[in-house]
Amino acid sequence: MTATSLAGGRILRIRRRTRTAAGSRPPRQRGDSSRSFLITLIAVLVVAAFLSPLLRSVAYSVKSIDQITQAHSPLYPADPVTFNFNGKDLPVYNVPLPDGTMRQLAIVEALRRQSTFVDPQDPTAAPIVWQGSWRTLEPVWQFAPHWENFGKVWDLIDYPRLLLNTVIIALISTIGTLISCTLVAYGFARFRFPGRSFLFTLLIATIFLPAAVTIIPTYTIFQRMGWVGTWLPLLVPAFFANAYDVFLMRQYFMTIPTDLDEAAAIDGAGPFRTLISVVLPQAWPVIVAVAVFHLVYSWNDFFGPLIYTAGKVDLQTVALGLQRFNGIYYREPGLIQAGTLMTLVIPVIAFLLTQRFFTRGIVITGVEK
Repeated sequence: MTATSLAGGRILRIRRRTRTAAGSRPPRQRGDSSRSFLITLIAVLVVAAFLSPLLRSVAYSVKSIDQITQAHSPLYPADPVTFNFNGKDLPVYNVPLPDGTMRQLAIVEALRRQSTFVDPQDPTAAPIVWQGSWRTLEPVWQFAPHWENFGKVWDLIDYPRLLLNTVIIALISTIGTLISCTLVAYGFARFRFPGRSFLFTLLIATIFLPAAVTIIPTYTIFQRMGWVGTWLPLLVPAFFANAYDVFLMRQYFMTIPTDLDEAAAIDGAGPFRTLISVVLPQAWPVIVAVAVFHLVYSWNDFFGPLIYTAGKVDLQTVALGLQRFNGIYYREPGLIQAGTLMTLVIPVIAFLLTQRFFTRGIVITGVEK
């Protein structure tokens, strides 16, 4: 057997293996594609189910009370189409004709077994007599949003004043939370002192303490200090840190190498200078995450302003203003939904602008060191 025949046999076997492998790829690829499509479909359905209440709220916010109570009205804001005939506004329906076509006709005379229609396109033509119950016909709808709902809410509840109060409280408390939580988290992440582990465990344990347990003692303290009826109970506690944000920031600070701190110390930087010049420039993701967390919490806070600003309408926030508005205009859900959406705008914009930093800060804080 020659070398040429051996080489030819090897080439033939390699070709067969290649063809076999190539023939086995398409089913596997089809299986992977099917699984990918199924997972994507399930994700889309879950997201659609999650967002359906929000979409319904958006639709209701631009509807009038008549559109909401109208029978068989579509989900989107719409009014029934009418046609003026001999000085009367006649409703228009989708009417199936004997020839199998569907036409939009205005009803002139509605009877139980037969009705008379006119064609809006040619009102001078002979009326059309249709056999059947007109109640089974589907009316014709036209898109008619009522954007004035937002303007009504803006004026009825003095929305600019409520918005200004909410922004002031949210911004000041967010600044206080960032300053206090940064200092506490930096101390737990970088300094070694007796009882550090015990104190940190005690701090984390306060997360499990129900807020209802501290309501009465806290209110009593603020009342004796004369702070009830002011913004101080809503602002001052933010400057004393909280366990949840401290935990997030500490976990992130521990992912930053301590070699950078040592290099800064060699250059003569103290602990505070190291925090400002070394740690914080690398900790923007967690800072943004904590800021967004607290901003949303303060923006949506209802119980705190309800307790400490009760009876002070000029000091109340959007959450309290909407609750008071809902009690007065409960018969107009369109206005209620419009006010709710107006309240969501600023938190949603803040999240969209900081989404990249926010996501990175949440992911990295879960990394152990």
